[in-house]
Amino acid sequence: MTRKIFFSFHYERDAWRAGQVRNSDMIPNEDEYGFIDAAAWEEIKRQGDAAIERWILDQLNGTSVTVVLIGAETAQRPWVDFEIRESWKRGNAIISLYIHNVKDSEGKTDMQGVNPLDNVYLENGQPLSSVCSTYDWVLNDGRNNLGSWADQAAQLRAQYKGETALKPGTASSSVNTPPRSSYTPTGPTVINNPSGPWAY
Repeated sequence: MTRKIFFSFHYERDAWRAGQVRNSDMIPNEDEYGFIDAAAWEEIKRQGDAAIERWILDQLNGTSVTVVLIGAETAQRPWVDFEIRESWKRGNAIISLYIHNVKDSEGKTDMQGVNPLDNVYLENGQPLSSVCSTYDWVLNDGRNNLGSWADQAAQLRAQYKGETALKPGTASSSVNTPPRSSYTPTGPTVINNPSGPWAY
């Protein structure tokens, strides 16, 4: 089933890697949101934070899944934090997806970053990453699996009938939090599957 997906990522550092995910043709272009070209992004930024927020909210409209593309500095980006929080508030399923192993325009990979979902907490104190699945685009063959991951995430989210509240906070208040996951780029791939129904 095709799902409307919003992609959240650190534009300045990871736009090229995010483009590789987009160009995988796993999701039709009309069902992808969160991508913007450099000129348009600079124009929105010049208009200030209110314009950025309006653009994000507009892009999220009608989506049912948010994929957070994790690069080296993604967890430190306040707008990524906003996108995660707004996504969950709207009832979107969320997937976190490491992209540091994707090569950039110079053929280089990057450092593994912290999963931003480790820094967003449910009302019961659990990190959001404990109830959302995490994958690696390269090691888990995202090119052939993203569509099924989105379907699985949406099915899990639909089963959850609880609150959608999150504890207050921002990315800047917890940027030094170490990764909760035991995932390492040289070791076996770890996929954090929800242990129970989705909660936000």
